[in-house]
Amino acid sequence: MHDAANNLAVAASGTFRLGTLELHRLGFGAMRLTGPGIWGPPADLAEAKRVLRRLPELGINFIDTADAYGPFVSEDLIREVLYPYRGMAIATKGGLTRHGPDIWRPVGRPEYLRQCVLMSLRRLGLERIELWQLHRIDPQVPREEQFGAIAEMQREGLIHHVGLSEVTVPEIEAARAYFPVVSVQNLYNLVVRKSEAVLDYCAAQGIGFIPWFPLAAGSLSQPGGPLGRVADRMGATPSQVALAWVLQRSPAMWPIPGTSRVDHLEENAGAAQLRLSPEDFAELDAQGRAEWKRQEAAAAG
Repeated sequence: MHDAANNLAVAASGTFRLGTLELHRLGFGAMRLTGPGIWGPPADLAEAKRVLRRLPELGINFIDTADAYGPFVSEDLIREVLYPYRGMAIATKGGLTRHGPDIWRPVGRPEYLRQCVLMSLRRLGLERIELWQLHRIDPQVPREEQFGAIAEMQREGLIHHVGLSEVTVPEIEAARAYFPVVSVQNLYNLVVRKSEAVLDYCAAQGIGFIPWFPLAAGSLSQPGGPLGRVADRMGATPSQVALAWVLQRSPAMWPIPGTSRVDHLEENAGAAQLRLSPEDFAELDAQGRAEWKRQEAAAAG
């Protein structure tokens, strides 16, 4: 396994500028610091806290969370362990309500979005959220009302930068009429490629693209498969190779792999130091696209 035990292991991933902050491109997603169904506290609370304490030692200075994780559990843990966040940027999201495990319902009414921001500020112990992201655009509320409310909170100084999650290029362009969009968080990995156009748009516009679920690799990760062959040559794990591919896909990429275990965290951090050859990158890219096409064909019946 590629060694990630040394300090500042993720510095090799490069940096991405968020306003005046220079952040390492390999961050941490805090969704898994919760119970099953992203509901309630984690099964091993002590280990979850060890994960958070390990982040700055590995050079991870960007954490992505949301008020809906738990709900509230992730934000509360982050403050308990890491406050006052020296040298770290804490991003959070709002706009989804929780009614039980694995239930996520968008509410984009302006007064609710304001409540999300105010409560996240309180839970995280902040006067201003460095990056606040609209978790989903609520289809039941005119998006102009949602964007207008966010722009007002930015003018008030409650949030510094604004991002969006699970959006299309036209939705990003509509939001940019109200505020600068600095990040977009969409599902993306080696074998789920529905957001290729969004990624390319973000790269062209200088917008950070935060892929969630970045480690998935589908059939490519099966024993004897292409990921395993590349991993064996590099002395790495298939997950590290999948994450290294994501990092190399675009300089706009800002992955946030999450975990509730320190050993997995260190394994993920080790991916920052891998460099795939052009041939290995191209082979994995082609096979990942082919896998995505098979998934689309199967979904179409």
